[in-house]
Parts: sequence; C-alpha cells; structure tokens
Amino acid sequence: MEEAVVEPMEEAAEDEMAEGEMQQPKTINEIAKEDDRFTTLASGLETAGLANTFAGEGEFTVFAPTDDAFAALSESTKQSLFADPEGALKNVLLYHAVDGVVTAEELTGIAAVSTMAGQNIRISVVGDGQIVLEGYAQVIVADIEASNGVIHVVDAVLVPAGRG
Repeated sequence: MEEAVVEPMEEAAEDEMAEGEMQQPKTINEIAKEDDRFTTLASGLETAGLANTFAGEGEFTVFAPTDDAFAALSESTKQSLFADPEGALKNVLLYHAVDGVVTAEELTGIAAVSTMAGQNIRISVVGDGQIVLEGYAQVIVADIEASNGVIHVVDAVLVPAGRG
C-alpha cells in the first residue's frame, strides 16, 4: 500500500500560484513574437522602438497585420517604411494601435476609432458581421486576449493618409 504524500499548505499554495502565473495571458509583444503569423510585425515593433510599449503595462488594442499582409505591400512601400524606422514605420505601426481595449463587439457599434498615430480608422460592418477597416482590411481573427489588451488580426496593412 502506497503512502499518500501530503504537502504543507504553504507549498501547495505556492504550486497553485506558480501554475496560475503560467496561465496568465501574454503581452501583445510576446504574442507577436511567438506567433508565426506576425514575424514581420514583431520585427517592425522592435525596429521602430515600440516593442517595449506593447510589452509593458497599459491597455491597448492592436490591429495586427499578418506576414501575408506585409508581403502584399509594394516593394517601394516596404522599403520606405523599413528605411525610416523612427518615422514612417513607427507611424504606420501606431496607426494599427488604439489606446485602450476595444473588443470586436464594441467595434461593430462605432464608425471610427482614434489610433495612437493621431488619426482615425474608419470601421464598417458588412455581410454577416464582418468588420472591415478603412474599406479594405478585414478583421480575420478577433479578440485575442493579451495581458495588456486585445489583438484583432487583419488581412491588410493599414496605411495612414499621406503614406503609401
């Protein structure tokens, strides 16, 4: 007959806390770095000096373009963005971010959202509830929870007026 192992209450609580900590949502930056769909986005955040912004405290909504979305940009647009990481690239990436959490449900009830680049993104709902930004970028996955906000995956890179 085997003996039951009884952990002291303090150790059991520490084990549960450690397990709970491992299940905490990751930051927006961690998700971007670890998800294969976002390698270009993660690289851009690092290059533009924004990785720490989305790795820390705060609440953000990020419309995260996939690698395919970045690949669809013209070569000249990609070159101009990455040639100016502190200017053009940073501005385009901030155009994909909103200060505060805006869920997909909330997006369906508003006409525009103000971005961290200081410009608005127009929002429309088409068909059976498909959320479309600026008339061309579809939200293909909504409400990916992060410890510091929410991510909505989009199928196109949003380019602010005057860029692209």
